Amino acid sequence: MAASYPKKEKLKSKKLIDQLFTDGQSVSAFPLRLVYLPTTFNDKVKAKTGVSVSKRNFKTAVSRNHIKRLLREAYRLNKADFFNNTTTQYAFMILYIGKDKPTFAQVETKMKHLFEKFLDKVSQ
Repeated sequence: MAASYPKKEKLKSKKLIDQLFTDGQSVSAFPLRLVYLPTTFNDKVKAKTGVSVSKRNFKTAVSRNHIKRLLREAYRLNKADFFNNTTTQYAFMILYIGKDKPTFAQVETKMKHLFEKFLDKVSQ
C-alpha cells in the first residue's frame, strides 16, 4: 500500500456511509473515533476512508477543513504501516470528536494509537 490517498480510496458512497453508521463497529482513541465495516469493493482497494469533523464543535468551515486536512495526511502517512498485511476490505470513517484544535503531531500519534487498537480488536 503506497503512501498516497488517491480518489479511488476515498469513501464517497452515500449508501455505504449509511450502512457504515448503522452496521459498523467503532474504536476510539480520544480525540479520534474510527467507525469501520468489513465490505467488498469492485476495485482492488484495501480500504476506503472518509473523515469528518463536527460542525457543533467547530463553527467555521476554515477550522473544520484544517482538521480534516490533518486527519487525511496522518492517515496517508500511516496506512501502509498498519494495513499492508490485511486481506479484508474495509470502509472507514475517521471522526474528530475533540473540542480543541489539534496540531499535526497530536493527530498523528493518536492516529497510530487508533490503528493499533483497531488491529487488536479485529485480530481477536
